[in-house]
Amino acid sequence: MSNSVDTAVQLADLSATTLLRFATAGSVDDGKSTLVGRLLHDSKSVLTDQLEAVEAASLKRGQEAPDLALLTDGLRAEREQGITIDVAYRYFATPRRRFILADTPGHVQYTRNMVTGASTADLAVVLVDARNGVIEQTRRHAAVAALLRVPHVVLAVNKMDLVAYEEKVFAKIAEEFTAYAGELGVPEITAIPISALAGDNVVEPSANMDWYGGPTVLEHLETVPVSHDLTSCHARLPVQYVIRPQTAELPDYRGYAGQIAAGTFRVGEPVTVLPSGRTSRIAGIDLLGESVDIAWTPQSVTLLLEDDIDISRGDLIVPSGDAPATTQDVEATVCHVADQPLTVGQRVLLKHTTRTVKAIVKEIPSRLTLDDLSQHPAPGRLVANDIGRVKVRTAEPLALDSYADSRRTGSFLLIDPADGTTLAAGMAGESFATSEVLNSVEDESGWDF
Repeated sequence: MSNSVDTAVQLADLSATTLLRFATAGSVDDGKSTLVGRLLHDSKSVLTDQLEAVEAASLKRGQEAPDLALLTDGLRAEREQGITIDVAYRYFATPRRRFILADTPGHVQYTRNMVTGASTADLAVVLVDARNGVIEQTRRHAAVAALLRVPHVVLAVNKMDLVAYEEKVFAKIAEEFTAYAGELGVPEITAIPISALAGDNVVEPSANMDWYGGPTVLEHLETVPVSHDLTSCHARLPVQYVIRPQTAELPDYRGYAGQIAAGTFRVGEPVTVLPSGRTSRIAGIDLLGESVDIAWTPQSVTLLLEDDIDISRGDLIVPSGDAPATTQDVEATVCHVADQPLTVGQRVLLKHTTRTVKAIVKEIPSRLTLDDLSQHPAPGRLVANDIGRVKVRTAEPLALDSYADSRRTGSFLLIDPADGTTLAAGMAGESFATSEVLNSVEDESGWDF
């Protein structure tokens, strides 16, 4: 009886804690999976049978100590090659906070997977091998984090044990990365010297680096401020399904169902349906089978309107006083994720929230050069892992917000209409959250990094 009571108390405590979504990124062999494994192991978030399986797999490979990277490298190909290929999601919790982590691949070939892992992240942990310092892949990961508007970035300088825990090595890397990420507009950067293999500054403070007085990785993850309050943002409801029961009990029921992407909706509020521009007023809101007066993100609801309007999947319901402009000309920054290139004149599908329309790539003004954040004008095409600006013309109007205002309704996918392959992940509007870089490299080509 006491065990069930204790469990109930623990679950109640966890429900009251905040949730942090974070992603790890870094180059091959920088130790991302080892860091995540160490984080799970030392925070007592590994089940006994999981640890026993890792110990057995490590012994089979001739290793005396358990290889904690195996806790996240679950694919057979990952274990054989010693690299991360797919995004590995893990959930764990401490008394102070709950976590959803995405361990993303480090190999250049799989940079596209970081876009997936970091797209919903509140924080990104970028690992750097202390022996190698900041390299091109480090800059690419910093650029992706900045483009995706990840509000917090942790620079984890790993393998400090292999550089004799030298403070000057850490300081040089931290200074270089902070300057680069600062140019990209990353709002907060925290540098932490660690050894994931030995456990230094991961969960427990390191006795080998008494010159460092900052937080451990877990301490920072537990205390970094996180706000998931999207109720004050521009209210948006992408219509996913039109509900028409047409039963004897509900002969005239017509509801528009979907998940609120941002903001708050209230009964009696005037709304506009985009892209048609028709207006009405909210007559009712159904939530989990009950009528409510107010609903907010991320609730899934059904809105009932006072007027009969032609509304279908893909339409966007917004407050009449806060409607985004509709356009058929989309200018955005994209991360190209497909093996086949994206070329000028290519016909694609553009998927925005629940709406998918035909489109054509009219122009690729520039491609970002990661070394110095300069531009390569008019490249003509983008290949896998390229970051560039595109101009797309859609067959039908779209109601896009700027990605800086809404990560949900400011993002889209470009899809190959032939086989459904995702070609690129796009972010509408300005690229990075900084005016200094925009002014320093802007020229006649129109590139705005």
